[in-house]
Amino acid sequence: MTFNHVTPLDAILDALFLPYRERVPDVRKISKAMVKQGILDHETEIINDHIAFRTLGLPNLGIASFEKIFLHYGYRKMDPYHFSQKKLNAYWYSPPKDHYPRIFLSELRVSDLSKQARKVIEGYTQHISADPVEGLDLNDVEAVGAFFHQPLWQLPTLEDYQLLLKESEYAAWVIYNRYYLNHYTISVHQLRNGYHQLEAFNEFLESIGIVLNTSGGKIKTSKDGLLRQSSTVAKMIKATFANGEHFEIAGSYVEFAERLPLPQFRDVPNDQLKRWQRRDGFEAENADKIFESTYTEQTHKGS
Repeated sequence: MTFNHVTPLDAILDALFLPYRERVPDVRKISKAMVKQGILDHETEIINDHIAFRTLGLPNLGIASFEKIFLHYGYRKMDPYHFSQKKLNAYWYSPPKDHYPRIFLSELRVSDLSKQARKVIEGYTQHISADPVEGLDLNDVEAVGAFFHQPLWQLPTLEDYQLLLKESEYAAWVIYNRYYLNHYTISVHQLRNGYHQLEAFNEFLESIGIVLNTSGGKIKTSKDGLLRQSSTVAKMIKATFANGEHFEIAGSYVEFAERLPLPQFRDVPNDQLKRWQRRDGFEAENADKIFESTYTEQTHKGS
């Protein structure tokens, strides 16, 4: 996590993170409590494991469009993931340097939705006849930073939002929030001894009143046991819809990742491990449950 514009990529990540921090109260609550508890000396010490975005899989939108921004800044496209029940596809992207976060980019397979839901989504997006990223000067840092918060389609009506919500909570989240940063992730394994494992860190989080996503258990663990993840439940925010209608919807959330050493490096002390010596990438089953941090079954607990 950085607040100093050392490089263009730093500036772009700050343009993403700073509005997200203002909108997601748990971000500041957690970082301040970590300093108070002595887990950190300053919040800028937090290592951001990855950030995530949600998109719509439509012509001129989705992963094929959005990824161009980060590929331009040196990210490498890595493994694909598929979520059949949630009708999602995803990829993760490896950063140009180790101190930058990974990126997890997902898209909704709109063509797999019901005719009624597709009609709603296409009603808002049919005017997008060209890839909006193609019209962006990717070397213009301010323009790129502003793009993430630029409305690409009109505010939905509450009726349309609720129709989508019944079929795909992911679709409803994207139709309102668009490219807003979905979450950032604290690298728990990088924290001081006593808090560098998820069991202890989750206990700390709950002690300060943080509500955790329990879908698949509070800790979601990869099949190889080397990637462990938890997340907060998204807070409900008052949203204004078309025609001035108001309704509370799920906002963004915070994730926590613990990446264990690969088997050949398990004897290396935790504070001496390099990034490449730890489990990399993601796990579809973990991510499937993390998505539900914005789903009604979880958010009702945090309201």
